[in-house]
Amino acid sequence: MYVSFMSYKIGDRVKVKSKGKEMEGVVMPSVKNDFLVLKLDSGYNLGLLNKNVESVKVLEKYKEVNVKIKEVNHSKNKKTIGILHTGGTIASKVDYKTGAVVAKFTPSELIEMFPELGDMVNINSRLIRNMSSDDMRFAHYNIIAKEIEKEVKKGVEGIILTQGTDTIHYTAAALSFILEGLSVPVIIVGAQRSSDRGSSDAFMNLICAVEFILNSEYYGVGVCMHKNMSDKICWILPGLKCRKLHSSRRDAFKPVNAEPIAEVDYKRRKVKVFGKESKSNSQLKLKLFKDVKIGIIRSHPNMFVDELKAYSKYDGLILEGTGLGHMPISEVDKETKEHVKILAELKKLAKKMPVVMSTQTVFGRIDMNVYSPGRVLQDIGIIGNFSDLGTETSFIKLAWLISNYPKNVKEMFSENLRGEFVERTSTSFL
Repeated sequence: MYVSFMSYKIGDRVKVKSKGKEMEGVVMPSVKNDFLVLKLDSGYNLGLLNKNVESVKVLEKYKEVNVKIKEVNHSKNKKTIGILHTGGTIASKVDYKTGAVVAKFTPSELIEMFPELGDMVNINSRLIRNMSSDDMRFAHYNIIAKEIEKEVKKGVEGIILTQGTDTIHYTAAALSFILEGLSVPVIIVGAQRSSDRGSSDAFMNLICAVEFILNSEYYGVGVCMHKNMSDKICWILPGLKCRKLHSSRRDAFKPVNAEPIAEVDYKRRKVKVFGKESKSNSQLKLKLFKDVKIGIIRSHPNMFVDELKAYSKYDGLILEGTGLGHMPISEVDKETKEHVKILAELKKLAKKMPVVMSTQTVFGRIDMNVYSPGRVLQDIGIIGNFSDLGTETSFIKLAWLISNYPKNVKEMFSENLRGEFVERTSTSFL
C-alpha cells in the first residue's frame, strides 16, 4: 500500500509512481520544493515534479551512522605535499543513505578515502573554497595563489590543487602566470566521476599526481588526468597548453599544440618525463589579477555589429576567429553590408582596448598574413598573429597583462613569458 508522498524524508529509500511508471531510489535534498529528487541505483539523479508524483512508498528509513576517523601523524621518513581543495568531484563521495554528496578535505578524511596516500607522503590538506569551478572568478585565482605561497614557505615538495574539471584549464593558465619564480610542482587534479563509483578516475589521478611530484624535478603548473579510457596511464599536461575536450570521458583533457610534460604509469608507478625538466632557484613572487573585464566573442555566420558593441566598455576582447584568424569583415554583395559595420566596430574597439585574435579550431596557429582579410585585421590593430594559444589561455594572458602591465599589453602579448608559446606546433592532435 502506498503512503502519502509527504511522509518520506531525505535519506529514505522509496518506490515512486509517476505518470504510471515506477522507480526506486534514495531521496536527495532538493533546491526547489516542487521537485522530488531521487538518487537511482545507477548513481544518476532523477528529478520528478511533485505534481506528477502519484504515490511514494517508503521501503527503508534512513539511519545515521557515525564513523570515527583516526588522526594521521606526519612521518619523518616521508616527504610532505600540500593538497588544497576548491571543490569538485575528486574529493567527494556520494552518501547513498542521504543521496547527498559528502566532501572530504582533512588529511585523515583523505587517507580514509585513499588509504594508499598515507603510505606515500605526509599531507597538509585543507579546504580553500567549496564551489563549482564554473563559479570561479579572477579573485579566486588570487586566493588560490596566496594559499600556494603559504605551502611553499612551509617547504613542501609540491602542491596538488583539486578542482572541478570544467574550468581547470583556465585555473592552470592563471596560476602559471601568477606564480613567478615557482620552485615546486603545482599539479591540478580533477575527476570526471565521483570516488564511490566503480568507474571513478579520482583515485588514479590523485595517486599519479603524487608519484609525479615525488619522482620528477619539474617546477611549474600542470594538470594530471587520464591519458585514455583505460586505468593505466595519466598525463601531466602543461598548464598553458591543455584543454577539456569532452564533457564526460575520463580522458577529457588533451595537450593543445604541445606535448605532455610527462606520463605516469599507474600500474608500475613509473614516471616518464618528456624533454627537459624545468628547474627554478628564483624567489616566488605573486603577480595577481585585478578585477578586469575581458570579453570573448566567437565569429559565426550571420554575425551582427551589435554583438561587438556589447563589449565597448570592457578592458580587453578576445576574438575567437575562424581558420587562421578571420572575422566576417568583407562586403561581397548586398547581403554582406553588415560586415562593413563589423569592421568599423572592430577598428573602434582596437583603439580603445587590446583586441586579440585566437582560433576556434582549438589546434593550430594564427596566421593573419595568408589572406587579405587577416592583413586588414592587423592593419586596424588586432594583435595575436602567429599565436598558438588556445582561446582560454589567450583570455587569461590578456587579463593578467592588463592587470600587471597595462601600458605594455600589445607588445608583451607576443612575448613568451611563461613558455606559453612553442616554436614548432605539435603535429599530434589527440
